[in-house]
Amino acid sequence: MTRHGAEAGNLVGAVEHFLKVTRSYRPGLFHCPAVAGLPRTNNDLEQMFGSQRYHERRATGRKTASPALVLRGEVRVLAATATRLHPPSARDLGRVSLQRWRDLRQRLEPRRLARTLRTRFRRDPARYLAALEQQACQQALPT
Repeated sequence: MTRHGAEAGNLVGAVEHFLKVTRSYRPGLFHCPAVAGLPRTNNDLEQMFGSQRYHERRATGRKTASPALVLRGEVRVLAATATRLHPPSARDLGRVSLQRWRDLRQRLEPRRLARTLRTRFRRDPARYLAALEQQACQQALPT
């Protein structure tokens, strides 16, 4: 593009802008040829997430993404994708590490708790703030 940019006619400005932007992202921008087996486009990835969104909407009846997708997104999207590629057998499910499951639940718990608190605030802001103020005052007072 640098060599033949002058031949672009009315698009010379666009070509120069493209070259400037690609220079700033140069190290990792076009790495598809360097990695064997890497798709040249992200259409497959977009199709996978679009399919997940479609099934989520269909199952819940919602027009937008489910709040649970944000809450447990890393688990739900991976589970849905893995299930679609290779449905698990009873043997696969029996091999699950209980400790790894507990660790994952513990890592996801703060998100669930934050969502619960937001819901309580939206339902009754005055009561939520009063309880929060009372809790702050109790911690400040000596026992």
